[in-house]
Amino acid sequence: MKAEKAMQFESVLSGIEADNQFSLPSDHHRPQRRHALLSVACRFPPFSLFPSLLLHLPAFPFLRCGYDTMRLLEALPSALLLLLPHAVAAANPGTFSVSANTRVSAMMMFVGNTDKVYILDKAQGNAEQIKGHSAWGSAYDLNSGKVDLMDVQTNTFCSSGMHLPNGSYAVFGGNGAVAIGGGASDGDGWDSILQDFDGSRAIRILSPCSSSDDFNSPACQWYDDPTNNALRMQAQRWYSTAEPRGDGTIVLMGGFTGGGYILRIVPNNDPSLGGSLSYEFFPNTRNQAPQRLDFLFKSSALNAYPHAYLMASGKFFLQANLSTALWDIDNNKEQDLPPMPNGVIRVYPGSGAAAMLPMTPANKYTQTIIFCGGSDINEPDWGNFSFPFVNTWDIPASKDCQRITPEGDAVYVQDDDLPEGRTMGQFIILPTGKCLKFSRNLRDDIVPGQLLIINGGANGTAGYGERNLLTSPENMPFHQSFASGPVGTPALYDPNAPKGKRWTTTGFETSQIARLYHSSAVLLPDGSVLVAGSNPNLDVNISKAVQFPTEYRAEKFYPPYFSAKTRPAPQGVPTTLGYGGNAFDVTIPSSSYSGKGNDAAESCQVNVVRPGWTTHGMNMGQRFLQLDNTYTVNKDGSITLHVAQMPPNPNLFQPGPAFIFVVVNGVPSNGTFVIVGSGRIEKQPVGAAASLPVSVKLDTASGSSDSNPNANTGDQQHNSQSDGSNSGSSSNTGMIAGIAGGVAALALLGLGVGICIARRRRARIRAGIAAGKAANARAPPPPSMNFNVAAIGGGSSPYAPVPPRSPGPESRSQFFGGHLQRNSDAWSHSQVTDTDSGVWEAHAQAHIPEMSGLRQQPYRDEIDDIQPTSGFVGQNFNGQHAEGRESQQSFRPAY
Repeated sequence: MKAEKAMQFESVLSGIEADNQFSLPSDHHRPQRRHALLSVACRFPPFSLFPSLLLHLPAFPFLRCGYDTMRLLEALPSALLLLLPHAVAAANPGTFSVSANTRVSAMMMFVGNTDKVYILDKAQGNAEQIKGHSAWGSAYDLNSGKVDLMDVQTNTFCSSGMHLPNGSYAVFGGNGAVAIGGGASDGDGWDSILQDFDGSRAIRILSPCSSSDDFNSPACQWYDDPTNNALRMQAQRWYSTAEPRGDGTIVLMGGFTGGGYILRIVPNNDPSLGGSLSYEFFPNTRNQAPQRLDFLFKSSALNAYPHAYLMASGKFFLQANLSTALWDIDNNKEQDLPPMPNGVIRVYPGSGAAAMLPMTPANKYTQTIIFCGGSDINEPDWGNFSFPFVNTWDIPASKDCQRITPEGDAVYVQDDDLPEGRTMGQFIILPTGKCLKFSRNLRDDIVPGQLLIINGGANGTAGYGERNLLTSPENMPFHQSFASGPVGTPALYDPNAPKGKRWTTTGFETSQIARLYHSSAVLLPDGSVLVAGSNPNLDVNISKAVQFPTEYRAEKFYPPYFSAKTRPAPQGVPTTLGYGGNAFDVTIPSSSYSGKGNDAAESCQVNVVRPGWTTHGMNMGQRFLQLDNTYTVNKDGSITLHVAQMPPNPNLFQPGPAFIFVVVNGVPSNGTFVIVGSGRIEKQPVGAAASLPVSVKLDTASGSSDSNPNANTGDQQHNSQSDGSNSGSSSNTGMIAGIAGGVAALALLGLGVGICIARRRRARIRAGIAAGKAANARAPPPPSMNFNVAAIGGGSSPYAPVPPRSPGPESRSQFFGGHLQRNSDAWSHSQVTDTDSGVWEAHAQAHIPEMSGLRQQPYRDEIDDIQPTSGFVGQNFNGQHAEGRESQQSFRPAY
């Protein structure tokens, strides 16, 4: 396999441009249902930006069975799957429905295209295996509902992530290598059981593939090579933030260097201890070392996952702790803005929701940031690196909401309070516009882009730990969670409604699944919201004795527009957008709406939405921009929209992937995948804004959706057409047949469940053993490969050798070839027991004696300077633990 990889690599290398520009082949357009940038010239799209970094991963086979009956669903014939209720039943507005088992808990998540959602967890003892070790990556196919595991080598715990201009995604940093239970790894930067490498400097790249692509191919898998120094950050970054510039270069800022609750030791004599209070670039074309970011010193202690938004001027708006600034990155100078009012902490672990409000022609693309919720715990009570100094779960989360326009008046403005306090809440920008009233100036009365807040808790903070200053481990009321009171009811925010009337929860169902720490949510191309994850535990814990166990169920929430009988099916929606330049036309068939054509035309919006890369209540990169348009109403009732390109300023909406939603009468189409900009990391080409033709009305025209019973939308994924092949649809088609057929399908399902339960554990163990043996048996000679690392600042010379992979499992490097894989029973405890209990110790003594006493080992990121028994904790700590040495050995800091 490696020889084949070398030949493939060399054939690709021969076509790399001599000037090493970050180029994308010009023939990168593809149909909507396939990834828009899988080019002919470059077969491995994660690196169409970086041709010099083209390397291949081995193709990993599908794992066919797991521990949940979702795997049995996947084995059913496709014809039978069509009978299951969830596949055909209409989506009810305001409700949740369980849609998938993610197989790894969804700490991080992003929508790759119209077909795939990608999920990442931290390295921990998930029962699902890939290549003989626990998996912490998966992909959810939105068409089939199938969830496939993905191999990730480095520990992605609390990473940051961002899109690249060509539609690929990069994930940055994370934690060091850990063992099961979160303890110290048994190797230097690698653990032989979890097989996770140190991820604190790692950069991983993925190019999303479509449902029709070969998922097992290297082109569709993560590129994550811990031996490739060219794809490493210079600083360790855990809980860092990523935000791109207008040319697509990603700015990486902040982060911890090791585990902890907040970045502070009391007294706080050195704000940088345990942190990377700097910024750096990816790709690092300047060969520049990390630079000090003063803002992170000013916001000391509470500056994990700092909020960062690129502004129209090219400056960055920054917020952390109570500090706010406008940062001129070109000169590394900061302008202090007013502090966050009312003492509310919005960054981790206070974890308020934050988003940039929709940018529209009506508001002249003004950039306003909204913050809601979080925590107003008294400053000293936030504690230190080890834990909070109070029982956080007893403290109500904040309801406070603030708005600020950093390049406008630059002051915080009090907004309507949340309906209920919420920490770890998350803003999702919906694709809709809302018709407030009809008037002569109807377009001025359309409110684009409502925001949904979802997930979180009513009390406490993000994070988890074994104890705090006041409560010992055995008395923690919610096991290891620092939050309580899950808030399961979403709330809808209307940014342009009158003050006092901006929030509503009317008609919204309450989810029965707790979504607390390490949960995530993201907008899907059909306009629903995918909600997944939650695991406020040191490791996987699905014990019934735990109030908030590890969560694998994913739900879809259906916003109010799912009540529409018909959803628009626009034709001619482009798959690329530029900054300025010629306008384009989109056709709305008469079957896509009902009522008067003039009213429908006046209501139309063409909205570009980037769902973002989500983790910890943040959607990094999330933005909404409404394109300017006029219209012509035609005799047949169709409407032609004359649509401008993106405004000629890439700083408003950075280059990369997004979705175009066409909204008619407040109802969005399904999203069309689009690449904004050139697809390259470069100064973006900018043209003049187009002059749009005057709108043309026709009083006699009307829509025909009421007379179109054969149309088809609802929970379908792809009714927005770029080739004009579809017209409109109804969301209720097939419901009765689906329910009836579902009964039969579920009967067959029940028949197989018992067999699956009986076989699944044995199959999992056998698979793990077989994978380990097969991997150890493979030892082809390593290929000789060179690639350009100077192009991204990875080395001092134009070419440097790639360290060869060692004989043995391909998930390990030569530096760890001496380690042996362990059988799957070494970690299978994590699916059925409390990993922080005596059961774990009994299991370790019986099966893996070298892991006995894991709970007594110091957490891997503890350093001598910050041991919890040192003076900053004071007598209170030592008074609770008479033998300081014993507590030092058994304690691990919160995070």
